[in-house]
Amino acid sequence: MEHITVTALSHPGLLRENNEDSLVAGPWTLCGTVTGNPQTLVFPLGPPVVVAVADGIGGQPAGEVASAVVARNLALHGPALDGEDAVRGVLDLCNREVYAAAARDPARRTMGTTVAGVVLLADRAVVFNVGDSRVLAVRDGGLELLSVDDNPPPPPGRRTVSLLTQSLGGSREPDGIAPHLTAVPLDEGFRALVCTDGLTDPVPDEVIARVLREHDHGRAAYELWRAAIEAGGPDNITLALIGAGEE
Repeated sequence: MEHITVTALSHPGLLRENNEDSLVAGPWTLCGTVTGNPQTLVFPLGPPVVVAVADGIGGQPAGEVASAVVARNLALHGPALDGEDAVRGVLDLCNREVYAAAARDPARRTMGTTVAGVVLLADRAVVFNVGDSRVLAVRDGGLELLSVDDNPPPPPGRRTVSLLTQSLGGSREPDGIAPHLTAVPLDEGFRALVCTDGLTDPVPDEVIARVLREHDHGRAAYELWRAAIEAGGPDNITLALIGAGEE
């Protein structure tokens, strides 16, 4: 195993005018833009590689700005993310940078974003998130949720809207975060999906798992996007597929 493959795309969906998602893969970022086709990048295994998505909070101003601040800071500091403490530190930095950007423009006062991703090291993957964007491992033909949703589901039988319990930015006054972090082995054949809720909300887990069983790389990314569109495309759709030791 000598390399890591990342295949990614970002799309506004069918109902939103703007794409408030951002994405980072190593030094490469996509911020508030659209990829018409999945893009595949290959990185050498060893130096830290960060792969993450950020989803600007809907209903609040300038979500695309908040998510871009996070993506660009992760790309900038990614080569130094050599472990859990470093990841926790850069997430705290991202949170402060979102609040600082909001403070410079009253119209952006409450802008905020989620973030979820993986830092790929020589022997392990450090999974992190704040908010409800997700990291899922692809194992034994199914999915395992590695991130922790910061929006507990409503009680059974109730259809109340589930709200984020934490985000980067998002409040009128600066607030701290408690990011979720976990480390998993980076073995030959490791596969993971990093995505915003524009994929996981409308598309059932079993459909996502089936697509990933049947397809790899660009075709898998395209089929996941198509499943979200066929489900109504109610939100921005951003995803990255990670494979260790794959061409």
